[in-house]
Amino acid sequence: MARISFEDCRMRSLLLSITILLLPVGANALEVFACEPEWASLVSELAGDAANVTVATTAFQDPHRLQAKPSLIAAIRKADLVICTGADLEIGWLPLLLRRGGNPEIFMASDHVRRLEVPKVINRSQGDIHPQGNPHVHLDPRNIRRIAAALAEQLVEMDGKNAADYNTRLADFQERWSDALSTWEERALALAGLEVASHHRSFSYLANWLGLDIVATIESKPGIPPSGAQLASLLEQLSEKPPVVVVRTPYENERPSLWLTERLSVPAIKLPYTISGNDAVTDLFTLFDETLRILEEYRP
Repeated sequence: MARISFEDCRMRSLLLSITILLLPVGANALEVFACEPEWASLVSELAGDAANVTVATTAFQDPHRLQAKPSLIAAIRKADLVICTGADLEIGWLPLLLRRGGNPEIFMASDHVRRLEVPKVINRSQGDIHPQGNPHVHLDPRNIRRIAAALAEQLVEMDGKNAADYNTRLADFQERWSDALSTWEERALALAGLEVASHHRSFSYLANWLGLDIVATIESKPGIPPSGAQLASLLEQLSEKPPVVVVRTPYENERPSLWLTERLSVPAIKLPYTISGNDAVTDLFTLFDETLRILEEYRP
């Protein structure tokens, strides 16, 4: 067997060190598959370069419905961690991706908060009812704080070598989030009682946090477009005392809202709902800043 000299060993060690230095940032990072943009943003806050994040949806795609494209199957196959909302929000497409993918760890954000609108009776004739409650949990910033803590714990468990960094990032995020939350809640005082109608039950958590009064929902059955007769009935119901505004997400059909608001002579507004829902929303902080700014334009 040929002997390896000290100089050979030193040269190999040097070459290995150079190779490691030349690897791209994130080359040994956790591969994270995020179902929605809000969770991709939260992972970035907590993990930085320690995670490579693939996002399945955009603000302009309905997270209830998504085509399981080959690119998403490929992304989930290499994922170490899948983070989604859960509470059956992705029930129409995520199980298929997981069956076609590998065996990643799964983190469901809604498992870590109290869910609203949990039905007592499950009846599919009532539309797209979520048995586990309303899944749009990210629109209450108090939920984000709880989910961040649970997600950081998951990251530490999966990637112990970066535990100190995850914990430092969590502490920094929670401090900045608490400061922002105090400011948002001061602004929220002027919005309490604001009467709004909503296209879908997308904003229940936002309304619960801000004290908004959702006086009507355009979709009488969740997930089912309203018929002409249903819109006419809603118009009659709201004509005597119209809401201040009618709100919708960027991915929802604007026609029912516009039909109703034109006849009620009130504005139809599009709230960002998630990251990149409009040009001003680039992260979780600007999501709430911008949502409040838009609503403040219509306060009494």
